[in-house]
Amino acid sequence: MTYHEYVTTLDGILQIGTSFDVIKRTLKMLDNKEAALYFLDGLTKDEISVRLFEYLAKSPAADIDHNIPYAEVDGTTDIDRMIISIMSGSTVLIVESLEQAKIIDTRTYPARSVSEPENDKVLRGSRDGFTETIVFNTALIRRRIRDPNLVFSLKQIGAYTHSDVVMCYIKGRADSKFVDNISKQLDDIKVKALNFAEESLSECLIKRSWYNPFPKIRYTERPDAAAAMLLEGSVVIICDNSPSAMILPTSIFDFLQESDDFHLPPLTSSYVRIIRLLVFLITIFSTPTWYLLVKNPDWIPNMFKFIGISESTDLPIIMQLLLIEIAIDGLKMAAMNTPSTLNSSLSIVGGLILGDFAVKSGWFIPQTILYMAIVTIANYTQPSYELGYAFKFTRIFLLISTALFNYWGYAGAIIIVFIFIATNKSIDGSRSYLYPLIPWNGRAMRRLLTRVKLKID
Repeated sequence: MTYHEYVTTLDGILQIGTSFDVIKRTLKMLDNKEAALYFLDGLTKDEISVRLFEYLAKSPAADIDHNIPYAEVDGTTDIDRMIISIMSGSTVLIVESLEQAKIIDTRTYPARSVSEPENDKVLRGSRDGFTETIVFNTALIRRRIRDPNLVFSLKQIGAYTHSDVVMCYIKGRADSKFVDNISKQLDDIKVKALNFAEESLSECLIKRSWYNPFPKIRYTERPDAAAAMLLEGSVVIICDNSPSAMILPTSIFDFLQESDDFHLPPLTSSYVRIIRLLVFLITIFSTPTWYLLVKNPDWIPNMFKFIGISESTDLPIIMQLLLIEIAIDGLKMAAMNTPSTLNSSLSIVGGLILGDFAVKSGWFIPQTILYMAIVTIANYTQPSYELGYAFKFTRIFLLISTALFNYWGYAGAIIIVFIFIATNKSIDGSRSYLYPLIPWNGRAMRRLLTRVKLKID
């Protein structure tokens, strides 16, 4: 295509003059050749653009092919690539007498600082976290892994959004078949838009069973956690416009690990992990087990008689437990939509006043509120929002089954939950969700349950 054909085509597609932020600048070069630049206002570095204008005005067209004074410059004759580059924030330069257009990466995105994530804090260690800018996120990982085998494979997904998605892995440590499979799945995604970044991408990658709530993907907002998983052979996927990175593949035991564990001595870290596992079990089984014992008071040993119910209640215990489950979610949503300055006030009103009056009015007995408070606090021992709700649904299923079928319902529900977990496939189906328990890998299980001391070469 000639210069005028390029300009006419781009003017029509970009609707120059209609959208105020799509800018076209034309100027004369030193040899009187015409040049046209297309870019987006707000996504382009102003200082770089001004210097580029000055350089073009003082240079002949023949020098543009090889002498543009900028680090990231590429040539293309593909109109679609030009459009996507402009919409991504790059500058496209078309010069009369040159066959190729020049794509100059002058992008700058509005970005917040790399502050510590709110829901994944540590007592010691780095305080930086991923942001919504993909280049910043890859740089945070590069800073920690200075190895040329660390690969960042860029893909664009979405017919309308052309969202940048980066697949990260360390060549030689990650399973090559798994990497190829994930890469192929990303290439095969045909959607109009990734409206909600990593969540939309996960729905494209995973065939979910609506009845199985256990998460197939682990997320992190910490670059040190992502770097650690890369060194262990995992694949990390980062989406532009999202501060969360996806870690693949994932098993349920991976949620036992947290960043804080690696900033503690091995003995302390191992203790914390075992406690976290016990708390996971308490989160699922505490209220259903208590309810089963309340239904069968003869089973309660004499030394534990205090857990029984002495006072009468008009509202059935199962209804009390289910109502509190719903009330806790209501308080969570209210807290999320409450201004931060009023959050503490809402917590006091919801936790103390409502709970106290609920007992005095006869709606609930103190034991149900106590055990549900323990469960709610225990649920915050892990940062995964999805796993927290998986535990909640499991607990509700156990409660309802116990209410309907007593101890047979309790035992049957546990078996069904175990089947759900065991049949919950990882993203490509190559690894069991219960790995390293099934198939058994003693060394891997030991590394998950205990923090192994760093090996020195």
